[in-house]
This record gives sequence, C-alpha cells and structure tokens, in this order.
Amino acid sequence: MIKIIVIIAFILIIISLGSALFHLIKPKSEEESEKTVKALTFRIVLSLVLFIFVFIMVATGLYKPQGIGAGMLMQKPVSIEQNK
Repeated sequence: MIKIIVIIAFILIIISLGSALFHLIKPKSEEESEKTVKALTFRIVLSLVLFIFVFIMVATGLYKPQGIGAGMLMQKPVSIEQNK
C-alpha cells in the first residue's frame, strides 16, 4: 500500500513538471506564467509531502528501508578504545 502511494506521488510530480515545461515553452503571456508557477508550486508541495510521508513511515517503523544503505541504519556505532 505504501509503495502504491509513493509511486502515484512520483507520477503526479512528473506530470506537474511536464505541465510546467509545456506552459514555459508556449508563447509567453501573463496567464501562461501563472500556470507555470502554479504547476511548479504544486510539484514542490507534493515533493515535500512525499518526503515527510516517507520520513514518518521510516521513523515509526511502518516501512523498513532495503538496499545498500539499510545495513548502515541497523549497525551500532563502533567505539574505538585504546588500551595502553
């Protein structure tokens, strides 16, 4: 379920970015500039919401990271003690 939400959010971010690019390339008018700004603002807000959502899921333990960096999160810090 969490993966589906993240995938949908990524797709919406890409669509918003494409919409902003489309309105940026079209001949300039005041209306097109406003549409570009709205699309980019929506993308930024959606990206922040996605980041906070993933952070909360990892912090609460509902989602456990997998992959290369996951081993670093599970290890205990190494303490170096020198005996002389």
